[in-house]
Amino acid sequence: MATTNYTVEGMTCGHCEMSVQEEIGEIAGVTAVNADHKTGQVAVEGAGFTDEQVSAAVAEAGYKVV
Repeated sequence: MATTNYTVEGMTCGHCEMSVQEEIGEIAGVTAVNADHKTGQVAVEGAGFTDEQVSAAVAEAGYKVV
């Protein structure tokens, strides 16, 4: 398992973090997600997922990977 970090634009509160975590958490192979709206960082742990899948999940939550 590896941890990949992403910068997400637009998160401003805990609700934003939860939305992003929920969407990314539905991706097959993801075992843990930790979003921090203060830094804009999202750490995704697991294997077998792609950057494109994470970007699409973040977009579904209403935010953007930068």
